[in-house]
Amino acid sequence: MLTLPNLLTLSRIVAVPALVALLWWPDWEAGYALAFALYCLMGVTDYFDGYLARAQGAVSRLGVFLDPIADKIMVAAVILMLVGTRFEDRAIITGVHLIAALVILLREIAVSGLREFLGGIQVSVPVSKLAKWKTTFQIVALGALILAGAAPEQGWIKLVGLATLWSAAALTLVTGWDYLRVGLKHMD
Repeated sequence: MLTLPNLLTLSRIVAVPALVALLWWPDWEAGYALAFALYCLMGVTDYFDGYLARAQGAVSRLGVFLDPIADKIMVAAVILMLVGTRFEDRAIITGVHLIAALVILLREIAVSGLREFLGGIQVSVPVSKLAKWKTTFQIVALGALILAGAAPEQGWIKLVGLATLWSAAALTLVTGWDYLRVGLKHMD
């Protein structure tokens, strides 16, 4: 149960409060730089926990259960902090871009509920390649937006982050629909 891949996954969950603390003050650019470094480290552990589990033949039920939860906790926490930290108009995600953030959060909640329902009737829905791309776009978008808080004078970083956030939201809708379609086949 306490294999290296599972410990890496757990480390991402444990690191979320530190990430939130670093993002708490939007006018603290050094905090955002440290948050970006921590976020990148969390992304690296996300890659390696799956890679090591497969390479070592150590894929476990705990890992399969925790990995998507760790991703969702990290993504939700970062989105909430980038939306909610409003100080001297320095919030990162504002205006119409809130729609993209909301689409991502709602899909994550809906798919989690759907997976729980389907698990209760012993139907497994594997993660699609497109869903993996969606996660990659989310991670890149949020990383760029954290970096934008560390370097607000570099406006292009925020533009890249917001464009990627919208791309992630589009993929979120497509993959969410795919999961819902599969789930509806098993509902009365």
